[in-house]
Amino acid sequence: MSSPAPATEPPASPAPKITVIGTGYLGATHAAAMADLGFEVLGLDVDQTKVDKLRGGTAPMYEPGLEELLARHVAGLDGATGRLSFTTSFAEAAEFGDVHFVCVNTPQRAGEYACDMSYVESAIDSLAPHLTRPALVVGKSTVPVGSAARLAVRLAERAPAGEAVELAWNPEFLREGFAVQDTLHPDRLVVGVGAGPGAERAERMLREVYATPIAEGTPFLVTDLPTAELVKTAANAFLSTKISFINAMAEICEAAGGDVTLLAEALGHDDRIGRKFLRAGIGFGGGCLPKDIRAFMARAGELGAAEALAFLREIDSINMRRRVHMVDLTRETLDGSLLGKRIAVLGAAFKPDSDDVRDSPALNIAGQLHLQGAQVTVYDPKAMENAKAVFPPLSYASSAVEAARGAHAVLHLTEWREFRELDPAVLADVVTDRHILDGRNTLDPALWRKSRWTYRALGRPAA
Repeated sequence: MSSPAPATEPPASPAPKITVIGTGYLGATHAAAMADLGFEVLGLDVDQTKVDKLRGGTAPMYEPGLEELLARHVAGLDGATGRLSFTTSFAEAAEFGDVHFVCVNTPQRAGEYACDMSYVESAIDSLAPHLTRPALVVGKSTVPVGSAARLAVRLAERAPAGEAVELAWNPEFLREGFAVQDTLHPDRLVVGVGAGPGAERAERMLREVYATPIAEGTPFLVTDLPTAELVKTAANAFLSTKISFINAMAEICEAAGGDVTLLAEALGHDDRIGRKFLRAGIGFGGGCLPKDIRAFMARAGELGAAEALAFLREIDSINMRRRVHMVDLTRETLDGSLLGKRIAVLGAAFKPDSDDVRDSPALNIAGQLHLQGAQVTVYDPKAMENAKAVFPPLSYASSAVEAARGAHAVLHLTEWREFRELDPAVLADVVTDRHILDGRNTLDPALWRKSRWTYRALGRPAA
């Protein structure tokens, strides 16, 4: 008898092709990272200028490591793998992709706390008519809880493939300045799926997309759609609360003569509390935390649970007060008047390693000082052009030394490494008065005082 033929492995299914709709901070990074994980990726944006930049390997914003990924993968660039390309066509994206990530902005609605969902809805409405075969649409944008279920119905109604198009929600947890690292090596992956027959397929496809980080040990959490939506907003609410708590303690320290940095250090040794996000200063900003906690409050009100998040209103208030307190501290340092005083502001981005000036505490303080009669000169290593577009009346310098030339006070408002490494003696040679105000509590007071500077910071004694 002849021996039976050896069993053959079924042919491996091809890896899913990925589209990323929206190429801002989230989308451009996600598209480049997916290409780096080995997938063929098509990024889509309605902004032709942004698409042209990306096709040339230029990121539309500053994000460490992003342009290196673009150079490695954008089709048409010398030495690139060619796995990453860009388009403005939803029809092309629908034909190309098996998994479509929606990464568009969800800003605060004008004049309200609520989230503006128009960009997400537009992305879904523009993509859906071209989905003629089974596909998975994955939301990554931060949205009010309940949005995914509504969008799933909207998608099924508008897509020719109907119920063969599944919607899942996979919230992002990126930190600007660390977005590439956070995408390639996330600390957790959360996937929300519906209750229908397509849920299992959605989970399976996303496990395939994230196979590499899962193999590295990244937890993969599968939830229902509302829970997945809540994870991001709840995380941002918690971080905002922790930041505002230590800033509230700074206010108490100022009233009682305590030192908030020593208080934070003592609290941080308690492993139930931890040290992260316990540095007092001028508060948080950017395109996420402020608008997300406001949208969370608005959505809680719509759900009839406003009292559950009433504390977030005070969190927001504490955060905004820090900016006013920094202006007040500057005025106090300058003998009670800002009129005609020359002030150097070191920092314009809302955080270091970013050029993002959206709701930047640093730029907001600079603007308040200007409106109260000070002559303000700003320097930031990466955010100068964005700052000029937002606050053109301010003066801008090409370096920290140039910004400080002739200044009566120097304000440290974005904790760039470059500013922490400044030599107080060098800066002393160009200023009019040696007043340094540390809005981030990251400078060394002893080092500055050694060069005969007056060092002031929120929540700390004057000497």
